[in-house]
Amino acid sequence: MWPLVISMLRTYAPYVTLPAAAVIGFIGYNIEKHFRTPPPSRPSVEDQRNERLLKEMLESEAVAPAPLSEKNFVPKTIFEKNVSPSLVKDE
Repeated sequence: MWPLVISMLRTYAPYVTLPAAAVIGFIGYNIEKHFRTPPPSRPSVEDQRNERLLKEMLESEAVAPAPLSEKNFVPKTIFEKNVSPSLVKDE
């Protein structure tokens, strides 16, 4: 009788092992899901960078921008529009 059972298992091994492995895998997956703890959530890298930049901006001494009434950024002539930094005259 046992040689007949072993012979049948050897012949039909793929048909027996695939459903057995699927059942064992399904049970193991659900047991692991039941006992698993979720990982601690951390802020994203982008949020950390934004917070760090904001903290640096608040800690550093803010330079007051020039008032718009002075208009330092407007060239007096068209020839002063695109001037090389080495040719800029300090007044």
